[in-house]
Amino acid sequence: MAKVYSLEGITPVVHPTCYLHPSAVLIGDVIVGPRAYIGPAACLRGDFGRIVIGEGANIQDTCVLHAFPDRDLLVEAEGHVGHGAVLHGCVVRRNALIGINAVVNDHAEVGESAIVAAMAFVKADFVVPPRTLVAGIPARVVRELKDSELAWKGAATRQYQELAVRSLRGLREAEALAEVEPGRRRFALGDVMPLSEMRRRKEPQ
Repeated sequence: MAKVYSLEGITPVVHPTCYLHPSAVLIGDVIVGPRAYIGPAACLRGDFGRIVIGEGANIQDTCVLHAFPDRDLLVEAEGHVGHGAVLHGCVVRRNALIGINAVVNDHAEVGESAIVAAMAFVKADFVVPPRTLVAGIPARVVRELKDSELAWKGAATRQYQELAVRSLRGLREAEALAEVEPGRRRFALGDVMPLSEMRRRKEPQ
């Protein structure tokens, strides 16, 4: 079971259709909506401000979410927060993506269907316009996103929504095997690829 802690009578709320990994930590004023995915070692610390995770959003492994008192941290529906990202007192609007190891600081807002690149630092109070790509330290607007990139993002988010269902049904603690069994199968998950590979495939040869 995940580590879920009540603090001074305020207890996290997790919708039954959410998948919460057993190593995740939820503290205090945390509200997780339907079909969300909260990954391994994610930490959602609602001990100062409220944390709200919208429907179908995913918070991947080792992410840290926290906020100042009287400030909500919000990840809206379909939000996609990549491995190791840190969110502090910010708002991630619907269908936005936060890249691997990115940091989004206090009072920043990531607009609807925007993408924050991996390793980017979104400074306090910065507003990422909808449907744009930001990158760098500090993050700056690079360009508007293409329809193909937004379609890629939607497919990747759907895979995490499906992973929530798969994990609720079939993820179980197990003993490691001593050797690879004959005919070991692979997961068959469709054709979602890294964004860089998708771009290469679409470039004219």
